[in-house]
Amino acid sequence: MCVLEDKASMVNAHLQIAPPLDANLLNGLKLGLEGEHQYINAGLAIGLSSTWLQRTGHLDVTYLHQDSTLPEQFIRGLTTASLQGRAQVVPDQHIDGESFGDLVFYLDGAHSPESMVICANWFSWAIEGNNQPNQLNHLPQNNGKSLDALQKNHVEGCRKNFTQILLFNCMSVRDPQLLLPHLLKTCATHGVYFKKALFVPNMSVYYKVGSHALPPTDSQVDLSWQFTLQRYWENLIQGDKGDANNLNAVCEEVQDDTGMSVRTCKNSAVFPSLPLAIKWLRDSVQQNQSIRFQVLVTGSLHLVGDVLRLIKK
Repeated sequence: MCVLEDKASMVNAHLQIAPPLDANLLNGLKLGLEGEHQYINAGLAIGLSSTWLQRTGHLDVTYLHQDSTLPEQFIRGLTTASLQGRAQVVPDQHIDGESFGDLVFYLDGAHSPESMVICANWFSWAIEGNNQPNQLNHLPQNNGKSLDALQKNHVEGCRKNFTQILLFNCMSVRDPQLLLPHLLKTCATHGVYFKKALFVPNMSVYYKVGSHALPPTDSQVDLSWQFTLQRYWENLIQGDKGDANNLNAVCEEVQDDTGMSVRTCKNSAVFPSLPLAIKWLRDSVQQNQSIRFQVLVTGSLHLVGDVLRLIKK
């Protein structure tokens, strides 16, 4: 803040601080974007837009300080705003019948220590609400199912056990030792513990401008980074249990029904592709009818986008 104040003074600019949105100004409606931090962003959006509208002659007053009723257009924008891949909840549409809702993806593209804490808090709060019989906030309303059917599946699902799974990848320029402990410890403060962590390579790739490299084939996929993430996760978990030096003893290579190798450990697994990890999750739902799987997808916006493409097909 001191730096901002100094810079504002240097350029003779008036520095104003936008307060977080007062939820009471939404007239009983809910902010469109999930997460407590979005109230900070909403307050900034109100300040920026109303200041610009005032300066261009479209408003007589600014709503920066939220000391009066918001215009109806502001409320509509705030309550209908959407941002895919950030605090987004998507039940798997491929799970049908009585098992519908038994596989739910919680997606957030957090990839920094600070955003990982926010993501962990949101996930913990979201699953706490979604595990209650009277909470239908996260169930889809546009998939052809009647509301009665959704309510029936949700209430029945609340009689089941809930298991939390982590689906994770991050770019190699990120430090997992800064990301994963924040995620693990923040969830633990809410009493949330992951049964298993799945590490996968991204499907999406990017290349620097001017690069003529071809995308790698499946047989060329380098999983060394995913093994590094798995090793760190296992040490993190086993270290809490005083067994950090026994990693190799609890890991093994197994083949799935497609013939692809999966490295599975006590608390984690590395899959050679994201579709195989999704298939494993769906198979797990079918094989465990008494369990509902809540999958947190995070660490990379590329990963989140890939998951959305796969589960919405």
